[in-house]
Amino acid sequence: MATEPQRAPRRKQALSRDVIVSAATEILDAEGEDALTLKALTVRLTTGYGAIYHHVADRNDLLAAATEHVITRIVTGLTDHTEPRQTLRAIALGLFDAIDAHPWVGAQLSREPWRPALLDIYESVSTQLQALGVPQQALSDSAGVLVNYILGVAGQNAANARALANSKLDRAAFLATVAAQWTQLDPARYPSMHRAGAQLREHDDRAQFLAGIDLILAGIETVNRTSEDNATR
Repeated sequence: MATEPQRAPRRKQALSRDVIVSAATEILDAEGEDALTLKALTVRLTTGYGAIYHHVADRNDLLAAATEHVITRIVTGLTDHTEPRQTLRAIALGLFDAIDAHPWVGAQLSREPWRPALLDIYESVSTQLQALGVPQQALSDSAGVLVNYILGVAGQNAANARALANSKLDRAAFLATVAAQWTQLDPARYPSMHRAGAQLREHDDRAQFLAGIDLILAGIETVNRTSEDNATR
């Protein structure tokens, strides 16, 4: 007696763009960008290609939507500080932590800079710089420097973390090894690196990142203050 072919289980939850993007984000976080395929999504969501194409155009659209999903929560959810400098620090640290948790985000932001996610970052940073007193003619350069620093350092930090994870090395052991090498350098030729070796074991990536943000903001304020003083003379 012939048996009927077994059907795939039907979805119990309604399929929506948000559900698809959330599933894509889970795949990206767990397995990396190469693992995100529309086939993988159909399996995870127990649905067909047509249902997914109804909500997203293609894989690039899906990557962009997942990136925007991560970034939007940062740039729209960290604007409750009354002081713009503190808001900028919160946005910067939020982006740093987000890219650390979702390394694929940094790569996507640099790959397609015209997408809303990066535009939202620039808009958020520019708004706070303007509230900080940065004049209109200096706003574009100031925002560009700050955003490039944030994304550059955050992306490099995420890449370092991935490389360390892939090598199966313990972070503390890795820093201790590098510190030992630096302290053995010729102090006459490499005085700064020789001194840094003694502190490397206690290195904190987030603290150093925030120190860079403070330096950039202090520089922006100093340059603009000097320009205003010269203009009033």
